[in-house]
Amino acid sequence: MTRRVLIVTHGGRPEAVVALREAVRELHAAGFEVALHDDDLAESFGDQMVAARLREGVAESEVVMVLGGDGTILRAAELTHGTQVPLLGVNLGHVGFLAESEREDLRAAVQRLAEQDYVVEERTVAAVSVQRPGEPTPLTGWALNEATIEKAQRQRMVEIGIEVDGRALSSFGCDGVILSTATGSTAHAFSAGGPVMWPDVDGVLLVPLSAHALFARPLVIGPTSSYRITVLDRSPVPAVLTCDGRRTIDLPVGSTVEVRRGEHPLRFARMSTAPFTDRLVSKFSLPVVGWREAADDAAAARAREAALTDATTDDPYGGPTTDDPDADVRRV
Repeated sequence: MTRRVLIVTHGGRPEAVVALREAVRELHAAGFEVALHDDDLAESFGDQMVAARLREGVAESEVVMVLGGDGTILRAAELTHGTQVPLLGVNLGHVGFLAESEREDLRAAVQRLAEQDYVVEERTVAAVSVQRPGEPTPLTGWALNEATIEKAQRQRMVEIGIEVDGRALSSFGCDGVILSTATGSTAHAFSAGGPVMWPDVDGVLLVPLSAHALFARPLVIGPTSSYRITVLDRSPVPAVLTCDGRRTIDLPVGSTVEVRRGEHPLRFARMSTAPFTDRLVSKFSLPVVGWREAADDAAAARAREAALTDATTDDPYGGPTTDDPDADVRRV
């Protein structure tokens, strides 16, 4: 039985093309059939790759391998959402929070893939429903990281109302709000001052952006609850909804956006058994030694050095200082 891997990468980056050539070579050597999602890249790799290419071939693939950063992984997620096919990210970007392997580990990742030496982890997505004035049917979508509602014009704040489970909670003027999954809590929501949520937290986070309000703190709801955000009639400007920084829709005044936990999680191939805490420390280069402890250690090191210097002060001939007046004569 032929095993297939579909590769998604950023064809505009030279380092991605170099990594792609290595990945194709290693996958072929491991017995995989390889397909490329990018038409132009597939054609540049020759006729045999064009024949293997299938845009609709995600379901036939064992894994979708992503060569790139988190943005490329979010693009690949659009292919696998609603399927059972896991994503395997190889980081070519800066942080690469969603990636499982680094560029230098590509060969080892392929070998473990060939041996099926990995586990599949499911990540919750946010289900999004938009009802715009005058439209009988709501528009639906989803987000792996976050759905962001922002003012459509930079000169004014957008006025929004927030409900949880159909009950009014608060309303205020702001630049917008971020509605994030646990996966997305380390992305846009984190930059806006939201908390870091461990991946197994089955909730949806809301983070206001520059809210003109006394009560505008991040909120987290559980898996059976939902948010409803309304662009209020008094709002001087409309808004725009963006899912994962990729898919956008205009929100005229009077629009409502409902966000809840989605029914279909995304699947990721995981090869590391390290806990999320280690990933957090590594990706953000967190100082696990506090500055007070580091300062104490530095002070102690300076004290030891000073004591050693006082005890072993050298004379011009390289020997210890002494009170014996004949010592230099004897050395000569």
